[in-house]
Amino acid sequence: MEVTDGFSAADTVRMLGFVVGVNAVGASPAFLFGADTGWLDDSAWYFPPDIAFPVAWTLLFTLMGVSLFLVYSAGVSRRDVRVALLAFGVQMALNVAWTPVFFGLRRPGAGLVVVVLLWLSVLTTAALFDRVDRRASVLLLPYLAWLSFAVYLNYAVYVGL
Repeated sequence: MEVTDGFSAADTVRMLGFVVGVNAVGASPAFLFGADTGWLDDSAWYFPPDIAFPVAWTLLFTLMGVSLFLVYSAGVSRRDVRVALLAFGVQMALNVAWTPVFFGLRRPGAGLVVVVLLWLSVLTTAALFDRVDRRASVLLLPYLAWLSFAVYLNYAVYVGL
């Protein structure tokens, strides 16, 4: 049975699996290491309210899961798909590493290095996804925008703005 978006019911279930998987992996550092902001001066004008972070990350991880599904569905026998999936894995590892570095170790300098590398790896991933499926690449653009803001926030904490 085909659904209206061109995906079968099985494809929709697989896509939901990707979405849940990316959300689980992405959220795991916050659950394992916490995201204690008590040591931060979060009263600065540029800090969003605390609720913005889980809402934004849930949305971003969801978009990332759909994006990953689209690339994976193009067929892992293709070299461009395998390279794109590897890039996604690298950026996801950097994403997962940032929380324990920044919040767990309270090392904003090291966190800044990680988040800049993450930003560059997401840019690379988006370019590689574009070679496979333009929609997958476009779905990563809000993530790149949020990371741009995260780089600024991390920098602001690091230099004491």
